[in-house]
Amino acid sequence: MTVARLYIVPAAEGKSAAMEEALLGVSKVVEKADGSEGVEILRDLGNEHRFILIEKWASEEHHAKSLANLPEGTLDPVKAAAGGPPDGAYYGYIKG
Repeated sequence: MTVARLYIVPAAEGKSAAMEEALLGVSKVVEKADGSEGVEILRDLGNEHRFILIEKWASEEHHAKSLANLPEGTLDPVKAAAGGPPDGAYYGYIKG
């Protein structure tokens, strides 16, 4: 069953462009991972420092395995541009 891993990611003041680039970099890695079914990145139209990253996975286990095997440094640009920790959770699809 396809699951979504959704993250709400805050960028630090003045770092929204850096966060956009960082998330694009992460998406390229995630899209190549076993069990990945795609990635979407959204920016809040009312708050340029708030992003949503949606990863589609074949299962929660595929996501966990991918996270454990991320190449070293993959998340460093995200951490450098972050305005706080991301809020993440798994979601099941009702329609999509």
